[in-house]
Amino acid sequence: MSDVPRGLRASTLLRRHRRLAAAAVAAAATVTALVAATMSPASASLPATPSGWTQVFADDFTGSAGSRLDGSRWLYDIGHGYPGGASNWGTGEIEYMTDSTANVYQDGSGNLVIKPLRDGAGNWTSGRVETQKTDIAAPAGGKMRVEARIAQPNVTGAAAAGYWPAFWMLGAEARGTGATGWPRIGEIDILENINGRPSVFAALHCGTNPGGPCNETTGIGSGERSCAGCLGNFHTYAMEYDRSVSPEQLRYYLDGNNYFTITSNQVDATTWNNALHHGFFIILNVAIGGGFPAAFGGGPTAATQPGVPMLVDYVAAYTAGGGTTPPPTGTGGSITTPSGFCLDNNAANTANGNKIQIWDCNGSAAQKWTFVEAGTTLHVQGKCLDIPGGGTANGLKLQLWDCNNTAAQVWIPRNGGYYNPQSNRCLDNPSNSTTRGTQVQIWDCNGSNAQKWTLH
Repeated sequence: MSDVPRGLRASTLLRRHRRLAAAAVAAAATVTALVAATMSPASASLPATPSGWTQVFADDFTGSAGSRLDGSRWLYDIGHGYPGGASNWGTGEIEYMTDSTANVYQDGSGNLVIKPLRDGAGNWTSGRVETQKTDIAAPAGGKMRVEARIAQPNVTGAAAAGYWPAFWMLGAEARGTGATGWPRIGEIDILENINGRPSVFAALHCGTNPGGPCNETTGIGSGERSCAGCLGNFHTYAMEYDRSVSPEQLRYYLDGNNYFTITSNQVDATTWNNALHHGFFIILNVAIGGGFPAAFGGGPTAATQPGVPMLVDYVAAYTAGGGTTPPPTGTGGSITTPSGFCLDNNAANTANGNKIQIWDCNGSAAQKWTFVEAGTTLHVQGKCLDIPGGGTANGLKLQLWDCNNTAAQVWIPRNGGYYNPQSNRCLDNPSNSTTRGTQVQIWDCNGSNAQKWTLH
C-alpha cells in the first residue's frame, strides 16, 4: 500500500510521513478535481472487455445478500499480518482482519462490502481479501490493465480518523513468504485514501528499504490528488502497465483520466524488472490506523465512526499484445539461420554500436546469446541486441548496445523467429543472405526463411 513498507516499524513510518504530510497537503490544494460529482448507479454490470484486450480475471460480486466471496477467486487474510511476516502488516495498522461476514460480504446488489467494526472494548476488526491468482502480469511487449469500480467509505472529519481503504497489488513472490522480499518484489498501489480526505494516492514500491532507487518508504508516488465526490460515490480506478512502449510506463487512471505516470527510466533496469516483470495478485482492504493516516492527523480516536464500508462494484484484469511465452531467464546458446550461419557480434567487439551480423558458426563468445530480463532481451558479451534509436523503419540495421530496459531491446519468440513489439517488425537476415558479414535488420514480419532463427 502506498507509503507502506513490509516489516518497517510503525514509528519509522510515522516520522517519514510527518515530513511528507505538509508538502502533500499543499500539493493537494492546488490539484484540479479530475471528476464531477455526478455518479452512475451504485451497482453496474461488469463492463465489456475493451477491444484488443483479453480478460484474465473478473468478479462482479453478484452473490446473495450476506454471502461470502467465491473461494475459487479470493482468499481471506486473517489476523494482524502474514504468517512469518511483519506484525500489523508492517504498517502499524491496528485492526484484526477476519473472514467474518460481519466484515466482508456481498450485499445482494452486486457489490462487495468491506466494513471495519469496533467492539465494546475498543478493538477493531476489518477485512482484507486477495485474488487466488498470482499470475496477473503484463506479457513481454504487451500491456496489463487492472481496474475496479469503488465507493470509498462515506465518512469525513473526526469520524474518519484512521480509515485507510485501498485497492492494490503485490508481486507474486509475496504469497507464502510473508512478503519478506518487499519492496524488491514490487507493489502497485492503485487507490489509497486516508482519514476521509477527498482524495486519492497512487504509487509504485520497488528497490530497497529504506531509501534506495525508489525512495522508500515513500515509493514513487503521485502525492495526494483531488477526488471530488469519491467518498460514498462510485468511481473507476485503474492502472495500466505498458511494456509495448519505450521507456515502459505505469499509468494510473481515475474515471478514465490518466493523472499519474511512472516510466522505467526513473530507476535502473534491474530494479524495474524485479518489481514488474512477473505476476501479481490483487488486494482489497480497509485498514484502521497506521503510519499513513498518522501522517495526516492520526487515528483512530474515540470519535472515529465504525461500520462505514468500502463498496466494490467489480474488479477486472486484462492483458493485451505480447507474443509467445518467452524462454526462461538464462536460456541461451547459438542462434542460427536455416542455411547454418550464426547470429554474431562482429569481431567480438563490445563497443556500443558494433554491428550484429551473420557469420560462420564457431562457438566463440561473440555467438553465445542468452535470454535475460524475464526472457525478453538477447545478451551477448554483456550487452544487448538493439534497434538504433528505438527506430521502427524497415531495414534498420541492428547493433550491440548497453542493456537499458527499453522497447528497442525486446525480442519475443514468435513463428520461429524473434519479434520486436515496438516496431511491429521481426529480426531479419536481409534477402536470406548467405554472405558472411551481412548485418541483420528489422523488417515486416512475413514468416520467410529470412526470419527463421533457431536457438541451440
